[in-house]
Amino acid sequence: MARTVTTQRKTINTAAAWAVGLLIFFPILWTILTSFKTEAQAISDPPVFLFFDWTLENYAVVQERSNYMAFLWNSIIIAGGSTLLGTIIAVPAAWSMAFVPSRRTKDILMWMLSTKMLPAVGVLYPIYLLFIQLGWLDTRIGLVIVLMLINLPIIVWMLYTYFKEIPGEILEAARMDGASLREEIIYVLTPMAVPGIASTILLNIILAWNEAFWTLNLTAANAAPLTAFIASYSSPEGLFYAKLSAASVMAIAPILIMGWFSQKQLVRGLTFGAVK
Repeated sequence: MARTVTTQRKTINTAAAWAVGLLIFFPILWTILTSFKTEAQAISDPPVFLFFDWTLENYAVVQERSNYMAFLWNSIIIAGGSTLLGTIIAVPAAWSMAFVPSRRTKDILMWMLSTKMLPAVGVLYPIYLLFIQLGWLDTRIGLVIVLMLINLPIIVWMLYTYFKEIPGEILEAARMDGASLREEIIYVLTPMAVPGIASTILLNIILAWNEAFWTLNLTAANAAPLTAFIASYSSPEGLFYAKLSAASVMAIAPILIMGWFSQKQLVRGLTFGAVK
């Protein structure tokens, strides 16, 4: 009897998980399908789902109209650069808070997290003026720094959580063996926290890749990433849904592929330290 109840519960949980997964994935599926429709089919009422004239015309038009590779390269540099710079700063900061805490450590962590609650538009004007003065407007270095600062609280918090799960006695033993602070972080702490650091890096890349507010307001052409590439298919004459969908698919495809191949590492890192 107990086994039957357990089996039924597993079946219900599995069905519920599939239902939630399909619900979340449906907008992506609809975008992909729309990218293969004509503009007339994309706005048809009632909408057509599978039975329509499939076409690659939208992708051809997008390729002819825009330099996709330039946008892609900007996204790679901006997302990768902000992640690398943020990780270099966050690792020693999280180490300090995890293993050499002070009375104000919790307050500092909460203050860092509270900055994520600030509406971005509230600081857009001063940052825009600062970028003009520094000559960083529409530059990759400017976006790298901005996105690094935006995501830094999340990076520090995640690394702090992972580092807290590592026994401090191991680092004390390394110091007793003569390891310097740099050697302690690089050769002892970092290898032990590889799953956590990897998941933090992957999450930060995703956040930086998908950032739209700052990229649309601080770039024009030279440093425009794929978020600006998508926005370029909105015009005063209206939205070209099929072409916009094709541009969206081309923009999200690299990050979806990366997430698919690294999902095991991402899940492993997000559950790092959950079970002792």
